[in-house]
Amino acid sequence: MIDRTDDLAITLFGELFMADQLARNRISKVLPKGMELSHFGVLNHLARLNEERTPAQLAKSFHVTRGAMTNTLAKLEWAGHVHIRPDWDDARRKFVGISPSGRQARDAAVHAIVPIIGGVVKTLGADRVRAVLPVLREMRVRFEDAD
Repeated sequence: MIDRTDDLAITLFGELFMADQLARNRISKVLPKGMELSHFGVLNHLARLNEERTPAQLAKSFHVTRGAMTNTLAKLEWAGHVHIRPDWDDARRKFVGISPSGRQARDAAVHAIVPIIGGVVKTLGADRVRAVLPVLREMRVRFEDAD
């Protein structure tokens, strides 16, 4: 038998899952031609950090396999959006940095995404969004800690 806490958990999961699916769908449609959400995520991460990362560090940050990250990075490198260079101290490792072209692609994506997310914030109200952010952040941290 499902108790009220279980029912609340299932309802929360359903809402989070559907909001995620709908947001991804809407955002995917406005990204620059050829850009996938995974590409945007990596470019945005590198742009915010403004420093190089290893593919392993990126895979860990995005909770994906090294193979999945290698695939994403290969596509970004092919597009000229990232530079991948060897680690001069350890030839087994590589470093990934965002290129000027990657920064432009990321900025174009942000320009396309902001009206969608901004519209949601405006409709819901900035105060309500600010109020829910700590809860969502704590949920994310708890899921990260579970890994």
